Amino acid sequence: MIGYIGAIIVGLTLGLMGGGGSIITVPLLVYVVALSPITATAYSLFVVGTTSLVGSVRNIQQKQVDFKAAVAFAVPAFISVFLTRKYLMPALPDVLFSLGSFQVTRHVFIMVFFAIVMMLASLSMIKNFNFSKNNDADRTFNPPIIILQAIVLGVVTGIVGAGGGFLIVPALVLLVHIPMKRAVATSLLVVAVNSLVGFLGDLETITIDWAFLLAFNAFAIGGIFIGISLNKIVDGKKLKKGFGWFVMVIGIYIVAKELSII
Repeated sequence: MIGYIGAIIVGLTLGLMGGGGSIITVPLLVYVVALSPITATAYSLFVVGTTSLVGSVRNIQQKQVDFKAAVAFAVPAFISVFLTRKYLMPALPDVLFSLGSFQVTRHVFIMVFFAIVMMLASLSMIKNFNFSKNNDADRTFNPPIIILQAIVLGVVTGIVGAGGGFLIVPALVLLVHIPMKRAVATSLLVVAVNSLVGFLGDLETITIDWAFLLAFNAFAIGGIFIGISLNKIVDGKKLKKGFGWFVMVIGIYIVAKELSII
């Protein structure tokens, strides 16, 4: 029951701020629902993908999505995330290496890596970076850099099970030169495609509890609509900054817990 309440909070956050909620899905599934990190990241990809798809439909109807940019960025990214989930993650050994008496297991590696991504995401929320100032029309369009960043994003998405919107938005603005508002809308579509394609890579390697996953996802989607309604009366900037600090604290807690500091 607590897990489903957490799912509502995930959707609520997505609805209020247009992002961020997905990054608490993995800790919720690991520490509250007691799933393994591999399974939790797979479930997170499905939840992130479907909830982002719901938001993307609305953006498409409002003609905010730049499909050309989405395709240019998404194709190398979703190939990368699919290969990561299908081949790299199953190939990770149970124990990666040892530091004295401390063993860095697959579980520890995934959660610590995830925590680092959480803390990076929290900084983008706390600082509230405005990349639109750097949207110079004369900036050189560099396809190799775009492809490289998309591939790296795909690997990160595949490992941690989070959409990576905090990386996609600045990339679309700085490298593809589209306005900030359209970048956010386009990012949501890229996140949806990447996440769902990554989840497909898990179907042959992980046993999916569809009853739980679909119920969890339904609560998350319900939370999105609640969040969208509340968004009209809540100060989004203050909420985003506060949530950024919350994500930072959770990231630090995960590192401390996995490294047996606490």
